[in-house]
Amino acid sequence: MAHAKKKRNNSSRSSEERRYTVRGVRRDPVDVSKLSKALIGLAMAQAEREAQAEHASRSADDVEPEGSTRHQSQPGGVEDA
Repeated sequence: MAHAKKKRNNSSRSSEERRYTVRGVRRDPVDVSKLSKALIGLAMAQAEREAQAEHASRSADDVEPEGSTRHQSQPGGVEDA
């Protein structure tokens, strides 16, 4: 009787979360192409995270609590004090 493989239960991990493991292997000469692609990918991911954080903080600043009084222009060019 053949044993069926058990599927891993990753329900606690979100579908977008990924974990990477990097192991160094010494090569002579260094593969500059692979190294540069990895560094560019890391820089792009970091820039994306920073942009999302900045966008989220700007969105939070734009939302005003209810009852907030803000100076608004009235018809006729008179501003509300």
